[in-house]
Amino acid sequence: MSGRKAPGVMPSGIAFGAGAFLLWGAFPAFFGALDFADPVEILAHRVVWTLVLMLLVLALTRTLGSLRGLGGRTWLLVSGASVAIAVNWGVYIYAVVSGRVVEAALGYFVNPLVSVLLGVVIFRERLRRSQVVALVLAAVAVVVITVDFGKPPVVALILACSFATYGVIKKVVPLDPRTSLTAEGLVAAPFALGYLIFLAVTGTGAFLSGGISPSLLLLAAGPVTALPLLLFGMAAQRVPLTTMGMLQYLTPALQMAWGVAVLHEDMPASRWIGFVLIWIALVVFTTDAVLASRSRRVARTEGGSVGGAA
Repeated sequence: MSGRKAPGVMPSGIAFGAGAFLLWGAFPAFFGALDFADPVEILAHRVVWTLVLMLLVLALTRTLGSLRGLGGRTWLLVSGASVAIAVNWGVYIYAVVSGRVVEAALGYFVNPLVSVLLGVVIFRERLRRSQVVALVLAAVAVVVITVDFGKPPVVALILACSFATYGVIKKVVPLDPRTSLTAEGLVAAPFALGYLIFLAVTGTGAFLSGGISPSLLLLAAGPVTALPLLLFGMAAQRVPLTTMGMLQYLTPALQMAWGVAVLHEDMPASRWIGFVLIWIALVVFTTDAVLASRSRRVARTEGGSVGGAA
């Protein structure tokens, strides 16, 4: 025996991943505390202070040079990602401030299934039978929830589609996560900063005008946004995608719990039925992903054994 351990899940990776998704799950508490400001102003502060922090991270890691020499196609992809994540952040802030946290949680439950659908449409990926079942169940769930609301769950659908679109772009953008996030901030920051200057000139903004505590909360939107993203990046390097896929459900589960238990949002029986259908779809989807990953791992192991015998 060589004494060499087989590769496995690093405990630190699980901790980083759980930390990222737990922090995202606590977002309703943080952004709910910012209801003294307009959602667009909160979004602008989130963009600006996240960029400031990411520039500092790149400077400390001596990787600022990674922003130089990016080609036109890369900047185009970064701009698309910047628009997608700005829409996602803005709609999420609106959902929290307006007391629609449960609907926001629905969006993040649906998001993995939308990602699969985009993979089929954009990358011509083939669906396995269980994935088709999961998508059909999700579609039925959206219909049930639409009937319950009396209209489509627009907030949930925008959140799911915008984040899935962001994920597709991040899949093809040729940059590491830190550089990509910083470049996205550089694209959005002029608009965000311009809006904040307008609010300051007209005296209609909450920053610095409402006291120290509200101003510090708005400033904290940067670290609060960047920290889970950095933890997520570290986790993605240490644990399999299937593990990350299961951990990600911590976020909408915690957000839903906050909406129901803390904010006491309305949850009639018909809405519970819709959520149960989504959860069944996610169980089918996750089980399929785990089994497919295990099959690929076994195939690689057997292939390696055959090759190694030569």
